[in-house]
Amino acid sequence: MTTAIVSIGSAGSITESTPEQDRITLQNYYKQRLPGIHLSEYPNGVYAIDMASRKNWEAIEDFPPYGPYIADGEDMWDTQFTNGKGYKDCFPEPAIAHLYPKWDEKQGKVITLPLAVNQCRKVNGEKPFKYYKGDITLILSYIAFKSRGKITNVTIPKDDPRALEAYNQGKKFYYTRRGQLNYACATCHMQNVGKYLRSEILSPAMGHTTGWPVYRSDWTDVGTLHRRIRGCMSQIRAKPFKAQSKQYRNLEYFLTYMSNGLPLNGPSSRK
Repeated sequence: MTTAIVSIGSAGSITESTPEQDRITLQNYYKQRLPGIHLSEYPNGVYAIDMASRKNWEAIEDFPPYGPYIADGEDMWDTQFTNGKGYKDCFPEPAIAHLYPKWDEKQGKVITLPLAVNQCRKVNGEKPFKYYKGDITLILSYIAFKSRGKITNVTIPKDDPRALEAYNQGKKFYYTRRGQLNYACATCHMQNVGKYLRSEILSPAMGHTTGWPVYRSDWTDVGTLHRRIRGCMSQIRAKPFKAQSKQYRNLEYFLTYMSNGLPLNGPSSRK
């Protein structure tokens, strides 16, 4: 097995590389493509580069529409399951978002935070939440809020080659063109970053995972990262995978590793 699948360098060349080399290459790419944007700005998503909309966004963040989700999520965290246990028995504390997604050696797969939440519920006899929206966003909003300022720190264990393979599969997904429009994730968020797609400016990939869950104006609701990925798939006229599918979890593993070192700032709001 090779150490990597493909990587697009600053000149658009395809190279083999390790995950850490991928992360450094991505940072250098944006330094050249978006000069003047400090690394600390990337967790702000499109508002790192869309100055015209930034003031409106900052005003919204003063009275964020996701506020009630945090409050309801805190109640959920403090409420016992029917068996007398709760989330506190599954997780050491709510400030844990920076540790996900992570590789689980026993299960042999990438575990995202929403998946971990539902596994906690199942083992305690509770019905799992749906993954795109609804109750899952309440508990995720609270965990994200408590995790603000924590530094993204996704690891790829060197003693389990399956973890690297999962990362590579996520990386391959990111750079593979698909759908009737023949777009890859990188088509928008690397090659055309900063340009308009209809009325929206395309955001950089680095920092894409730091602010979830997100209240989006077009949703008038808080949704999960996999909900947004599903929307992207539909926009390029590709058949979406199911939420928490192996494909999406591996993609999230790759994307989050690319944001290693960046602070979390979720939940957040976007257009």
